[in-house]
Amino acid sequence: MLAGAKSKLNSVRPRASRPSLFTTRPVTTHPATSRPFLTHTFLAVLLALVLFAAPALLAQDNPLAPPPQQPLPPGQTANQQGGSIKVDVSLVVLHTTVLDDRGKFVDGLSKENFRVFEDKAEQKLDVFKREDVPVSMGLVIDNSGSMRDKRARVNEAALTLVQASNPHDEAFVVNFNDDYYLDLDKDFTNSIPELKEALERIDARGSTALYDAIIGSMDHLKKGRKDKKVLLVVTDGEDNVSRNSLEKTIREIQKANVVIYTIGLFSDEDKKNRKKAMRALKDISAASGGIPYFPENVADVHNICDQVARDIRNQYTLGYYPTNNKKDGTFRTVQVDVIPPRGRGKLTARTRNGYYAPGASAASNSYPPHDQSAASQTAGSPTAR
Repeated sequence: MLAGAKSKLNSVRPRASRPSLFTTRPVTTHPATSRPFLTHTFLAVLLALVLFAAPALLAQDNPLAPPPQQPLPPGQTANQQGGSIKVDVSLVVLHTTVLDDRGKFVDGLSKENFRVFEDKAEQKLDVFKREDVPVSMGLVIDNSGSMRDKRARVNEAALTLVQASNPHDEAFVVNFNDDYYLDLDKDFTNSIPELKEALERIDARGSTALYDAIIGSMDHLKKGRKDKKVLLVVTDGEDNVSRNSLEKTIREIQKANVVIYTIGLFSDEDKKNRKKAMRALKDISAASGGIPYFPENVADVHNICDQVARDIRNQYTLGYYPTNNKKDGTFRTVQVDVIPPRGRGKLTARTRNGYYAPGASAASNSYPPHDQSAASQTAGSPTAR
């Protein structure tokens, strides 16, 4: 958790129990045998077979069981520590949307249709999936004074997103103004009534701590049980009170691998403030591989949330082990190109624009081109109320 964390939701939940693989059989009594040696030998062999087979049976039942030892990825090392082997891996995962020249989702592509580049060097694609996978999702909604008349329709649209998403998704709600609040009595839920109640905890007042709310929500997403993480952010004004800067927020996004969709309801802003606020949401979405939306009317948010749900459920998952395996903490640019199948027109891929390699904090002075400052403040997880 980032420094300054304020979350009160730190209770540990017991893991769900699994039924045993081995059922108890009724005890039966057999007549005494005149060949105890053969009986003991048979029992010993049977016990050895059970002990040998049990790990394999357990591994089949438990999807999280360690896989059989595989060859190491290129450039990775295995460290022997005591009786175990620790493997250092740095798989880069890209959640990627592919659109045709009419803006329609493109399905049915294969691994051979994709080329991935890191810092302009082509990478070998090690993971390729096209699945509707469940996600951990945060609904991050502006609760400042200017949102008072818009919240009812925004809340309805946010629930539309959840209802149109994978039924196995898990979600939370953060309302923000001068501060930001986790308005659930648990970390995540997939209950529509619980999310509706959290969204309706409206106390529209104060200013807009957008950047703090995004960083705090990304921190809360670390508690999610799903590999894929998503935020929907809805605001109607420029950030004017956060402790964190836009540059700091972009940096945290590029370290987190969270897809962020932003909706800016800026029709009431003056031209200067509107342009600045739009630029911020565009940068936030571009860094994460999401989409910024700027509807003229709050009624349009409903259709936008439906589009976001379809985007989340129609993505390819690409993964690779970088040929540059230095753990230097530098920013690496990422580009995905699509080779269209014969007979298809131009196809465009959208994914995050880069990531930070793991490494020591000494390398933290390296920034992507648009990030020229290093804000020292960090936001913690949302406060539960």
